[in-house]
Amino acid sequence: MAASPLDLIPTMARDLERLEWRLETSVQTQDPFLTEVAGHLIRAGGKRVRPGFVIASAAIFQAEPQLADEDVLTGGVAVELVHLGSLYHDDVMDEAQVRRNVASVNAKWGNLRAILAGDFLLARASELAASLGTEVAGLLAATIGRLCEGQVRELQDTGNPYRTETSYTDCIEGKTASLLATSCRIGGLVAGLDRPTVDTLTEFGRCYGLAFQVVDDILDIVATDEHLGKPSGNDLHEGIYTLPVIRALDTGCGPRLLDLLGGTLSDAGVRSALQLVRSSGGVEQALEVARGYVEQASAGLRSLHPTKAVAALQTATDHLIDRALFPLAKPC
Repeated sequence: MAASPLDLIPTMARDLERLEWRLETSVQTQDPFLTEVAGHLIRAGGKRVRPGFVIASAAIFQAEPQLADEDVLTGGVAVELVHLGSLYHDDVMDEAQVRRNVASVNAKWGNLRAILAGDFLLARASELAASLGTEVAGLLAATIGRLCEGQVRELQDTGNPYRTETSYTDCIEGKTASLLATSCRIGGLVAGLDRPTVDTLTEFGRCYGLAFQVVDDILDIVATDEHLGKPSGNDLHEGIYTLPVIRALDTGCGPRLLDLLGGTLSDAGVRSALQLVRSSGGVEQALEVARGYVEQASAGLRSLHPTKAVAALQTATDHLIDRALFPLAKPC
């Protein structure tokens, strides 16, 4: 598994190793085929950001972090299964062929099996959340609903070059920020932290999630296929216009870019659109928005007593901007 900024917590690596085993066993069934399909993206690896946030949030007051207890790990497995289930469904809708540098589930086994396996992962997540009590179960169920709402908002704006920034923000609040906020909240709830601290952690996760998605959308414009583990420019190809594109449309490059948008782009069209967005200043503007969300997230952490877990969350937050830095493009 790739190194994580959360490894500043001395016990994090061991906790994530324990969590990895729990993830694998959580999708085992009496049907070997379902077990294989449900575990496909688990075996492909991942940063495990969301369960890492559960673990770090639970340890927020520990001067010397201890190995996470089983309930904390259960919460971590639950949020990661929700994340994975959403990826299965997203790849069906996007007709994606690659995820995490391996064939997507839909490409390997077809859409119907991918949808059913995604449903199975969400069901297992809900079962695990129920074992942690009614509040956690209700929270995770509501979060799954938020994910769906965010995805519907995105679908409604697919192919719409006049998508507003407000619509974009509402979308990423649901499809990304909600699960990261819930990850932090579950960690605090399971650890029995006081409500003001749980609320602070929840808001931190929300702001982190907003920054995370903006950075992810920037990377789709500027990064290579190998770095992303999936084709770059895929959002443009699918007619999904993210913040860098929305900002680029409001620059001198906007009219030329607008002529390209509004439908499914060819590979050549994607390359042309990427060049325009990169050279317009829209990426730099989106990066400033991400920095604003990072500052909001950091402000919440500064209200907490400085512990190793707080430092780890801050380092993870700072790392978001480092991921997005790139050489400035020439103006068009």
